[in-house]
Amino acid sequence: MKSYDLIVIGGGSAGFNAARVAVSLGKTVAIVDGAKELGGLCILRGCMPSKALLYATEVLHLAQNARVFGLKIPKATVDMKALHARKKKIIGDFAEHRLHALESGKYDLYRSHARFTGPHTIALTDGRSLSAKKFLVGTGSKISVPSVPGLAQTPFWTSDDVLDLDFVPESVIVLGGGIVACELSQFLRRIGAKVILIQRSKNILRDHSPAVSEVVQQAFRDEGIDLHTHTVIEKISSDTRGVTVKFLSDGKSITRRARFLFNALGREPNTASLGLEAAGVKLTVSGRIKINRWQQTTAPHIYAGGDVCGPYDIVHLAVAQGELAARHAFGVKGIKPINPALLLNVVFTDPPLATIGMQEHELKTLGKPFLVASYPFNDHGKSILMDANYGYVKVIAEPKRGRILGAEIVGRDAGELIHCFSGPLAMKATVTDLLQAPWYHPTLAEILTYPLEEIADQLAR
Repeated sequence: MKSYDLIVIGGGSAGFNAARVAVSLGKTVAIVDGAKELGGLCILRGCMPSKALLYATEVLHLAQNARVFGLKIPKATVDMKALHARKKKIIGDFAEHRLHALESGKYDLYRSHARFTGPHTIALTDGRSLSAKKFLVGTGSKISVPSVPGLAQTPFWTSDDVLDLDFVPESVIVLGGGIVACELSQFLRRIGAKVILIQRSKNILRDHSPAVSEVVQQAFRDEGIDLHTHTVIEKISSDTRGVTVKFLSDGKSITRRARFLFNALGREPNTASLGLEAAGVKLTVSGRIKINRWQQTTAPHIYAGGDVCGPYDIVHLAVAQGELAARHAFGVKGIKPINPALLLNVVFTDPPLATIGMQEHELKTLGKPFLVASYPFNDHGKSILMDANYGYVKVIAEPKRGRILGAEIVGRDAGELIHCFSGPLAMKATVTDLLQAPWYHPTLAEILTYPLEEIADQLAR
């Protein structure tokens, strides 16, 4: 039985970066990943393919609305074969780069699935067994199929299927209102599909503020998405012509039909086949691997990172978790746990939304005082001339010195603009500190100065 300092199970963002750091510390490392393609969810079936498609349809949407800018573009349509081919090439390049890194010789790579047979041993599906002093579990997540009446018996698409489309579907019913559901619903609508979006909660994107959700909801409806919120699905059925979903919305019975059904009701940690019980690793009530602030599981020599432990399924967080776990496992001095007050979140709808740091509802729950100010995009010069009128920017600060606690943006380029707060938040800067910096006119970023100035005025008073 071959033994290692560290065995990483899963070669995605958390696992690969844990392995990379451990090798840099002079440790022997094995990576075990039995996926048909290596690279992880982000590269193969998540961030990169979805954003390639979303950006393409943003260009398409602008071209189709060129008259707003005084331009004549006679016809703008999607070429799904070409769009699909471009996406495959881009993703292929990313995946090839990751595969080259995995096969670089720095690690022993096992193309198998693993199952714990004890605290320090695993059995591979190819019949071999391995042991290690330390482990990191980074096996990601898989599509969830909730107990919705008729769903399991009805053929449905997952996000994998939507990202791999090479034709324009006539009509699609989308179940769910999370990030994946919303981003891909808008993609489907913009390529020309009729889209019906059915969400259980009162608002889509329920993990964000109601105000943010309402801005995106309005944009969706303006684009022609048939959006239903606050629903209870009664029955899903199918026949040779397509699918039927019967549901209640505010007590009213509604039926919708479409050619295809897209199950976007979320993902769940991919842990069922790992034999975690044999290693003494416990799960939370929600099914994620239970960890402490150093990414240690209930078996201290076994770490976890990424979607299997959360709390958010975000790539930059998975990377940070993998790096932290490796450094902690091998005694690197001076390391610090991941600071939740610095977490970034971006949703790539149009308009996009982004948050960083502490949000209003969190501060209210903690009973912490704060100052808040916001400013709308439809009253800002650069966004008006770009016809980017949806949304607002919001800044949250503590009331004594004006130290920035968080920000929320929904509107054009929100995912880019939110990074104006990354450095200042990490450096514990104040609104006054940011206002001392120059802000060029006319730019989108300049809009951030308005809530900053309002908070500075509140402090002065």
